[in-house]
Amino acid sequence: MNGEIKKVVVVGGGTAGWLAACHLAKQLEPLVNQDISVTLVDSPDIPTIGVGEGTVPVMRDTLKYFGISEIEFIKRCDVTFKQSIKFVDWEVPPQKDRSTYYHHLFDFPNIRPFNPTPYWLSNDEINKTHYADLVSVQSHVCELGLAPKLNRDGEFAGLFNYAYHLDAGKFTQMLSEHGTAELGISNIKANVQHIHLNDNGEITHLDTDSAGVISGDIFVDCTGFKAMLIEKSMGAKFIDKSDVLLTDTALAIQVPYRDENTPIPPFTISTAQKNGWIWDIGLTQRKGVGYVFSSNYQSEEQAVDTLANYLGQTAAQIEPRKISMKVGYQKEAWIKNCVAMGLSQGFVEPLEATGLLMFDVTARMFSEALPDFKEDIPLRARRFNEDIRQMWESTSDFIKLHYFLSKRDDSQFWIDNRDPLSISTELAEKLQMWQRKLPSQFDFRHTVDSFRVSNYLYVLYGMNFGTELNGRYTESQNIEEINKLRVEIEKGVKYCKSNLLSHREYLEKVSKLS
Repeated sequence: MNGEIKKVVVVGGGTAGWLAACHLAKQLEPLVNQDISVTLVDSPDIPTIGVGEGTVPVMRDTLKYFGISEIEFIKRCDVTFKQSIKFVDWEVPPQKDRSTYYHHLFDFPNIRPFNPTPYWLSNDEINKTHYADLVSVQSHVCELGLAPKLNRDGEFAGLFNYAYHLDAGKFTQMLSEHGTAELGISNIKANVQHIHLNDNGEITHLDTDSAGVISGDIFVDCTGFKAMLIEKSMGAKFIDKSDVLLTDTALAIQVPYRDENTPIPPFTISTAQKNGWIWDIGLTQRKGVGYVFSSNYQSEEQAVDTLANYLGQTAAQIEPRKISMKVGYQKEAWIKNCVAMGLSQGFVEPLEATGLLMFDVTARMFSEALPDFKEDIPLRARRFNEDIRQMWESTSDFIKLHYFLSKRDDSQFWIDNRDPLSISTELAEKLQMWQRKLPSQFDFRHTVDSFRVSNYLYVLYGMNFGTELNGRYTESQNIEEINKLRVEIEKGVKYCKSNLLSHREYLEKVSKLS
């Protein structure tokens, strides 16, 4: 391979395509470097439909990096704040009107310099407190329905770490407008009809129905589950994870609020069902609700009934959109001069907002790994592929953790999810270690892993995972520290009650800002 890389072509729009194009344009600066181009080709025939998407805090960094105003983003994309995911009925089935829940927060747990976890594990009285309530003010703020920001906080700043809920369709539109106007991305509306390769197996150009021939040096596949370039042209091998992550279908629907004063939870609600789980995401004007299930355990008709029951309606009253999920990832996301992004690269399921997380982070990684010359591609592609495989495997492990730790046995779906043979060796070894030691940052050996010790702590002990510490920690010696921590949390909660607006009230205030 020889030659400079000057033309980058992104095939496919949607959120993933525009995230990838914006990251590439930020790195390559086509507005400054006139001989470099970033072109996004998307079909005019495929509408973008937003059902409500969850993000993680890295999205704040991305928006700031792109130069997008947070206030404008909130106003244009029906944005609400997300401080946590509240998992309802995941540990055990609901009993009559009684449900269990835990929060996976975005703030780090307050475990330094004093770690209350051993005493929470060993003391029945302390254990009556939700783990997240003991180690963070944020869980209390979530339950109180408060915003994560003070009135005086500027853009992307807050009292607590936060992400966003957003309308995916409106977000994609905003990215496309910003990318073309501010970052120099060229947008061509056309359908790709044929992909041409040279004798070395590299893509040389695309034939389209209305824009003629489009040539390039690097091609980014954002064609969704179809994976038109990476699989059908480059022969990539897909690693199927459906034997580990059993859900394969989602039913999504937009739901209006009962009235304009309905409280908006500052967190995603994830409620477990007999054969899957339901997401419930509050946006400014409506909710995005969806049921994620396995078609091997429940028919589509039964799934519609489950979703309708959650909404307090009948199946005849709702018309959800069906989304079939291809669960797994490409063994090689970067082959020669083609790289897969978004759903073309992989997908595990919507739990923990891993979709946009992986789309965003891997696009940034690729933009910074892209060389100036084609001869440098093999080395960078190999290292990139190794990192991407690790990211997908570790993400798969973290998602599987939620199912495996469940004590639910009310359906074959949950029984099969709890089968020790269905988890990876890496996850099995971690869980074996954590039966007799507290999770540590040093248990996570790969820097590219998206979920680390704080994430695992919230899920493990939110679901009452048993860690036996064999008397190494004496509560009586640290009761003063435990009481100090409780007082500190109580003071924090009192401050928040006095100084933070309700979530809806804060958003309404933002909507009036110029």
